[in-house]
Amino acid sequence: MRQLGFIIFPDFNLLDFAGPLTAFDTVSRDLPSPLYQCHALSVDGGLVKSTPGIEVMSEPLDNQRHFDTLVIAGGRGVMAAMNNAQIQDFLRHQYRLGRRVTSVCSGAFILAATGLLDDKRVTTHWSKAQRLQRCFPAIRVDQDKIFIQQDRLWTSAGISAGIDLALALIEQDEGREVAASTARQLVVYQRRAGGQSQFSVLQALDPSSDRIRMALSYAREHLAAPLSVGDLADAACLSLRQFGRLFRSETGQTPAKIIEQLRVEAARERIECGHETLEVVARQVGFVDPERMRRAFIRLTGQPPQGLRRLAQRG
Repeated sequence: MRQLGFIIFPDFNLLDFAGPLTAFDTVSRDLPSPLYQCHALSVDGGLVKSTPGIEVMSEPLDNQRHFDTLVIAGGRGVMAAMNNAQIQDFLRHQYRLGRRVTSVCSGAFILAATGLLDDKRVTTHWSKAQRLQRCFPAIRVDQDKIFIQQDRLWTSAGISAGIDLALALIEQDEGREVAASTARQLVVYQRRAGGQSQFSVLQALDPSSDRIRMALSYAREHLAAPLSVGDLADAACLSLRQFGRLFRSETGQTPAKIIEQLRVEAARERIECGHETLEVVARQVGFVDPERMRRAFIRLTGQPPQGLRRLAQRG
């Protein structure tokens, strides 16, 4: 049975802890004995209050114990936790002895403070990526990834991405079929399509109109279709004139520009993480041909798709 430790601290994010914990618990639901034994860990042990106020009973950090995998939660209390020498020493010690050390969301700040992430690619919640890069210039932050593995260190994006991380760890341990079965039990995708940008761009737009949100959701779910302005107006249940006026006032952009951003974001994840040809990727996300996709990538990312794929393969 693999021993898993979950690092928590005052004001930790409850879902950063409970999401992956539930995935590791679910994997053993139909087995005669559990594959994982999970432990909540904190500096002093005892009850630790999460941001919503729910308290979790924890065990104290102890360097005499060894854990196969550590999962570091994020949350509002992360800045105090990242400066705690006992947490840092524990993580460095466990990294030497254990198999994996991982972080969820802003838990990357705690892991980065140990120095273990220096010269490595990492991710965190998209809204905290720039701050993480400023605080720790020796690391390389990719704010679009759902999770990133660098040898025995894993980092993941915000909050629910801890479940994605756990499923990837389960797949590494037990194989694709077991991970897929766990995902079905959790009613989530085993491998979520797209990176954080599919959420961050729409979060940044944040239209107040439900009708425009409906149109944007429709666009994101039908990128392979031609997606005319009429299609979006129909999805919003508005006339063309009403839709055009409201869309511009709510987003400050044209529908064509936002659809292009969504297509680039969807294509980028496939290009960096998969082995499909650029022709296949372009068709799947709705570009007419690879050349049109290449021009869109250069406009929005400053690099062609081939360059991003080479960078991902080197990383």
